[in-house]
Amino acid sequence: MKCLLHHTCMEFFLDTADVDEIREIASWGILDGVTTNPSLIKKSGRDFKQVVAEIASICEGPISAEVTAMDTDGMVQQALELKNELPENVIIKIPCIPEGLAATKILTEKGIKTNVTLIFSAAQALMAAKAGATYVSPFIGRIDDTGHDGMTLIAEIMETWNNYPDITTKVLAASIRHPTHVLQCIQLGAHTATMPTKIFRQLIKHPLTDKGIDGFMKDWAEVEAAGKA
Repeated sequence: MKCLLHHTCMEFFLDTADVDEIREIASWGILDGVTTNPSLIKKSGRDFKQVVAEIASICEGPISAEVTAMDTDGMVQQALELKNELPENVIIKIPCIPEGLAATKILTEKGIKTNVTLIFSAAQALMAAKAGATYVSPFIGRIDDTGHDGMTLIAEIMETWNNYPDITTKVLAASIRHPTHVLQCIQLGAHTATMPTKIFRQLIKHPLTDKGIDGFMKDWAEVEAAGKA
């Protein structure tokens, strides 16, 4: 079994159901996947499957579509329907509850990829990995909201993964609130980070870059003007 900890680069996922935002970030050439949830779909005001299908046509990477059932049979049934009706790159997002673990195990045995979400401890992450999850999604920002440090959870999960190098489940940092969260996840070796569009924009922008471009353009304008003189 190949260990995925030795990945070449962190995956950047977009956490949104806004197709215009997805098109914008996809045009940069670095978008690896998209995560959605019922709340994000609700904000779009559109049909769930229609939105997910459109997203999957824009980004070729994993597109997380979440089940809404809370029982194992219901989760599996919804997952099979989604896989039957939506593009191949759609993966199934499942909550980290006992019924979710059972559903993850069943879907994994059927060759269906999953993203186990709402992870708040390393123990939960490991259980989801044992069930065969393709991704586990620890929620950093929500832990920060309680007065604790969400990055501690990422560190604990990555340490656990290092202790068991045969784990192939990827750690997908979620509930990211600011660029520092992403940079810390990179330093800790998380495999994936999913973030809102504004975080993508903040990560690429730097005042010194803007200042440098401004200086270059002014110099070039002078060169062109001298050439025409």
